[in-house]
Amino acid sequence: MSSLSKRSTVYFDENIHQALRMRAVTSNKSLSYIVNSAVQNLLSEDHEDLLAFEQRVNEPSISYETLLNDLKTNDKL
Repeated sequence: MSSLSKRSTVYFDENIHQALRMRAVTSNKSLSYIVNSAVQNLLSEDHEDLLAFEQRVNEPSISYETLLNDLKTNDKL
């Protein structure tokens, strides 16, 4: 763990905690490493989603009702 790490208390469901401990042992990684990696992946996905929204901000939008009508008209619903 680097000297820049922050300590935090996290409460896990008992079964999740047991699974994390087993994963840590079998992968020869620390529980902290596994949790940090999972959180990093989650935040990375959020970042990708935000970038996608930014790229599509100028796309035209249609109402849900219009979409349904279009699907019905084209025999897709």
